[in-house]
Amino acid sequence: MDFHSSGLRPCSALYSANTPRNESGSCGSNQITMARMHTRRRGSSDSDKPAADEPPEWSDVDEDAIEARVVELAEQGHSPSEIGLKLRDEGVQGTPIPDVSLATGKKVTEILEENEAEPDLPEDLRNLLERAVRLRDHMDENPGDYQNKRALQNTQSKIRRLIDYYRGDEVDEDFTYSYDNAVEALGLE
Repeated sequence: MDFHSSGLRPCSALYSANTPRNESGSCGSNQITMARMHTRRRGSSDSDKPAADEPPEWSDVDEDAIEARVVELAEQGHSPSEIGLKLRDEGVQGTPIPDVSLATGKKVTEILEENEAEPDLPEDLRNLLERAVRLRDHMDENPGDYQNKRALQNTQSKIRRLIDYYRGDEVDEDFTYSYDNAVEALGLE
């Protein structure tokens, strides 16, 4: 692969001279990873989940009990990712559920939609709105904090992209991002 035509930098520009190299002299795997949105750095890789087609035999909870627990946790105000963590850690009837989609054949969000318990906003958008409100409040108290001013600008940019993506389906057609609209959407008034 030609680095100059692909827009990628050679590994000598990415890593220090002390970076270990493999037998071929390159400084990492041959995979090209996606870059992050507001930086030149690459994303860090996490470990992969083990490949499984069916739930483990020790996790033999009924699908209806799992779905009931998912709806119950949603009504308590937990987000879909928090529900997955609680089911993994606490389980249903004392039995942990390592993967809801393997146990039920549906994702947590699909279960919530079927039972009309889905959140008002998508979870990723809600998290970004909460972060933007928190940063804006911080900037009101600390107007000279230019690093967090930049972080707020980046967060607002991500929010606008997500709103365009969700517009019409999960967000109203006429919704536009502003601090006041974010506070109202989050119910922080």
